[in-house]
Amino acid sequence: MIWVIGGTSDVKKILFLIHGKTDYTVTVATDEGKRELEGYNCLVKKMNCDEMKVFIRDFSVKAVVDMSHPFAVEVTRNARKAAQEEGIEYIRFLRKGVKTEGYRVFETFEECAHYLKEKEGNVFFTIGSKNIELFERMKGNGRYVYRILPTEFSISRCKELNIPMENIVAMKGPFSVQLNAALFKEYEAKYVVMKESGEEGGFREKIKACEILGIEPLVIKRPEESGVQSIEEILNRIKKLGLIK
Repeated sequence: MIWVIGGTSDVKKILFLIHGKTDYTVTVATDEGKRELEGYNCLVKKMNCDEMKVFIRDFSVKAVVDMSHPFAVEVTRNARKAAQEEGIEYIRFLRKGVKTEGYRVFETFEECAHYLKEKEGNVFFTIGSKNIELFERMKGNGRYVYRILPTEFSISRCKELNIPMENIVAMKGPFSVQLNAALFKEYEAKYVVMKESGEEGGFREKIKACEILGIEPLVIKRPEESGVQSIEEILNRIKKLGLIK
């Protein structure tokens, strides 16, 4: 069996090609993620490294295709290690990168939080809910507005951190340049914090909206890792393993 780890919109591309041609299971972290993959063999399952190894053995997994988000560092690290220790193929898909020259780029979320601590003005965050606690803990005098997914988990996270409702924008993308610009303008953003999430992650649309409005984009650098950037290459590697019918 092929185990596909979901987490990005790219996962549908590989599932479309292997569905009905091989035995596979795709795992996602949330019920919302499962709904996005209706019609495919999908499980909602969060696992640490040891649990991944048990999953590999229980499901007789022969190859892992990691399509998780570029910033899902722990998932990727655990999956890579589990596959290696179980002696099976591990294939990491990497979104094509984007040019970040000319923008203020930070190696970590912590670096960005330190930078903003000394700044005035409104900050609009487009980085999801995972790292909100860090920015709230190091918050300066500016107003912090968070655009998050409209899920129970994300909204509950904001409530736990006592973030005022007027500073929460619960919306699901994709976001056009025009919609990004309208939101940034409405909240009078001086800075917009974004991840270097690649072409499929809406990076260009955010950057363009910032350029139109004269807003400074603050970019969190994508973690360095190795992998393949082509769906076709993933398919070819699966075929070489004899896993496609």
